[in-house]
Amino acid sequence: MRIKLKSYDYILLDKTIKKIIKSIYKTGVKIKGPIPLPTKVLKKNLNYHIRYLEILKANSITVRKLMKLEIYSGVDVKLNII
Repeated sequence: MRIKLKSYDYILLDKTIKKIIKSIYKTGVKIKGPIPLPTKVLKKNLNYHIRYLEILKANSITVRKLMKLEIYSGVDVKLNII
């Protein structure tokens, strides 16, 4: 399972990642990341921060916990199940 997170605010992005890791760590998964990807500059003062998180050995409990998790409003999350 791969999770790609995007946000203009890197502090909210890091808080969201900590929240995700804290909620699913007890389900017995292995986590790779967070891997910071290059920042995209949209305008002079507007940076788009991207983080990548890979979850290995995910099960149905992990997916349920991720779906119930409340994410901050400034963070875009894309979840790919492999």
